[in-house]
Parts: sequence; C-alpha cells; structure tokens
Amino acid sequence: MTPTGLYVPLITPFDAEGAVALTALEALAHDVLDAGATGVVALGTTAEPASLTDGERRAVVDVVAGVCRARSAELLVGANTAEALTALRRRPEVTAALTLVPPFVRPGEAGVVAHFAALTAASPVPLVVYHVPYRTGQHLSAAAIRRLAGLPGVAGMKYAAGGIDAETVELLADPPAGFAVLGGDDVVISPLLALGAHGGILASAHLGTARFADLITLWRSGDAAGARALGHRLAALSAALFAEPNPAVVKAVLHARGRVPAPCVRLPLLPAGPEALRRALRLADAVV
Repeated sequence: MTPTGLYVPLITPFDAEGAVALTALEALAHDVLDAGATGVVALGTTAEPASLTDGERRAVVDVVAGVCRARSAELLVGANTAEALTALRRRPEVTAALTLVPPFVRPGEAGVVAHFAALTAASPVPLVVYHVPYRTGQHLSAAAIRRLAGLPGVAGMKYAAGGIDAETVELLADPPAGFAVLGGDDVVISPLLALGAHGGILASAHLGTARFADLITLWRSGDAAGARALGHRLAALSAALFAEPNPAVVKAVLHARGRVPAPCVRLPLLPAGPEALRRALRLADAVV
C-alpha cells in the first residue's frame, strides 16, 4: 500500500479524573473520517503513548480499530520495536505501522537503514518511517531516505524535517516509486504538497478536518490559487495549535467545543494556557 491523503493522529482524550475517555475517542475517529480523512493513527506521539499503561494502549487500539473496521478506513498504529510490531499480527484492521527513527542515540544514516531493515523483517504490516530530526537528533539526507524507500516493507515516511530545505526539494523532485511522502510539519504542509507530497499526518486536522482534506485535493488537482489561499489560513491555525507542546492546545480547543470531556494532558505535559486557547479558537472558527 502507498498511503495517500489525510491521516489524523488521534489524541487520547481523558476525562476530568484523568482516565482515558474511550467513548470520546470513538466519536473523534468517526468525526474525522466523516469529514474526509483517509485514515487515522492510533498511538502516535500526539496520543501521549508513553503516558499510557499497557492496558490503556490496548484499549485505545481496540476502539480505533473497531471504527476503522466498520468504516473500511485505513489505520496506522504507532509501533517502534520488534515486539510492538509483532503484536500487530493480532490486529487485521491495521494497514501500516508508524515507526519512529531511533531517538537520542543518533546511530547515523547507515544505522537507521539497518534498524529499519531489521524491523521490516519482524513486522506483519508495512512501515511508515517517522522522520522528525528536531526530536530524534538524527538527520537523514535525501539519499538515505531513498535507501529506506528501497527496503521491502517500507511504504512511506511521515516527513517532519522542521521545514523545507534543499534535501526536501531533492527528494520530492524525484520521489521513489511506491513510496509515500506524508507531511508531518503542519505549518508547512501546503508548500510540501505543492512540491509533490502524497498527503499528510496532521494533528491540526482534529480541527477543520474537511479543510485539510480540501487542501490536499486542491494541490492534487492543480488548483494552485485555491490551495495557496486555503493553505495560508490553515498554516495560521496550525501555528496556533502548536504554540504550546502538542497536543495541549488541540485538546483545549476540542474540550471548548464539547468534543472531549476535559482538556487534560498527562505529565510531563501541562494544560494549554487561556491565551493560547483563545487564539486557536478564533483561528479554528475562521477555517470551518
């Protein structure tokens, strides 16, 4: 499979007591699919997976898998180890795993390629590599990304390189066949689509989901003027939603709109401040 279109990496909603709000999670999954998302991501970094217990992680995937099964929608699951990938054999709804470039250790490009070669051998589903060097500390050149794309079992990449540079342009000028480049830096998703990205995995698309789906359609259809105008408005919204550590502002806006029971995040994150919420609400209202 070559993932294409809009994927929403779902938050994990909590109730006022801090428990996982599974009913709200189910509703969010239906909402974004109703609004035009191709699929969703469970247990991505937006879901605060490190703060969840094993039981909570299983429950989250159970709920989201049920929605995707009923809707025939694509489901990506965050899984970063051979053990976590092997466990996906019990999940027929999962179409791919979202797998992070190893953080902190900075193994070098050859080490990253070897790491993913080993993981693909263990995985029952294709991998979407999550490249986010400002969090992992590991840069990847366009040449290294092409090597990853050549691995059997690697379907694409969530590309969150922190902006658009010469490596980005080189990669998208001649993208590897059968390899999806999905934007992961929400603020620059429009120019990345203009360069030829296949879609995006966008936390901002919890809000204005239909407009983000429209943005992908506009660029794919060649309507540059329409895409550019919409992209500017969505970039402002994304900047506001990421003004504090993700997903604090997204959760605050969803709570303010009655879509989740509480704006809670778990430590080490803190809830969004009132000014960040006010600005994000104003910009969200401008794109719906």
